[in-house]
Amino acid sequence: MTRTAHTTQTTEDDMQLGLIGLGKMGGNMRDRLRAGGHEVVGYDPRPEISDAESLEAMVAALEAPRTVWVMVPSGEPTRQTVAKLKELLEAGDTVIDGGNSRWTDDSVNAASLDERGIRYLDCGVSGGVWGKANGYGLMVGGAAEDVERAMPIFDTLRPEGPRAEGFVHAGKVGAGHYAKMVHNGIEYSLMQGYAEGYELLAAKDLVEDVHGTFKAWTRGTVVRSWLLDLLVKALEVDQDLADITGYVEDSGEGRWTLEEGIANSVPMPALAASLFARFESRQEDSPAMKAVAALRNQFGGHAVRATEAEDAVTAGPSSGTGATS
Repeated sequence: MTRTAHTTQTTEDDMQLGLIGLGKMGGNMRDRLRAGGHEVVGYDPRPEISDAESLEAMVAALEAPRTVWVMVPSGEPTRQTVAKLKELLEAGDTVIDGGNSRWTDDSVNAASLDERGIRYLDCGVSGGVWGKANGYGLMVGGAAEDVERAMPIFDTLRPEGPRAEGFVHAGKVGAGHYAKMVHNGIEYSLMQGYAEGYELLAAKDLVEDVHGTFKAWTRGTVVRSWLLDLLVKALEVDQDLADITGYVEDSGEGRWTLEEGIANSVPMPALAASLFARFESRQEDSPAMKAVAALRNQFGGHAVRATEAEDAVTAGPSSGTGATS
């Protein structure tokens, strides 16, 4: 039996897949795969969305050689899931880690599964909540024969169009997650650039239509991108972004990318600045900037803004140098 994933893609054989983790990404991936003609047996701890009552039941529902895609949070949850699959699967089966695992975990997971003859692929996935409709960018690491065997799954998940524009076999085990890590590092920098541009436009009373300015950049300009489109979409709903705070978390991949830059002597100032900006966003009152304010007061007598319980300090030491930094 055959199916056509998208009108612009080649016809491939249907596959059966176990999918662990049916959150925002995993649930949408299940829907896209089923729409593409594949049989998906999903497992999630939440029974209301799970197809199988347990991992054991999910594995039992799959025909050998089995393919199981893991889509759970990185770190210990993924490591525990892979360890459990090692007990349940058999030689010739394949595990695909599609979460945001650190690339150094991949060689450990692959070696552990290999003890039982179980194959392993790592797959960086980009596309977020829009991937169900638009497809996901996929970066895969592992042996070529294992990648080829899972290609019908990858072809259904990726965007329409040439395979090379939405999928890459990046290299050996670990290469997929490494490529996704660098992708996310670039994403941090791009978002920070757009954010700083937004703040400057909003701060100057000369530009009266900030939203319209960004929208005018979405076609023809050198800064157009999907991220810019998403910023325009956000500003359409709340042009002053008044309904959200400036608190920004990070998934960890920006940190890992910066660590790799240091380890390989690759300068990454844009990423570093964007990552540190996120750290700063979580501080109600920056200790570092308190120190700067205190120093300016000490050497130059510059006023500092006191806490609510205190009056502002306006004078520094009488022997100040008169510096104006």
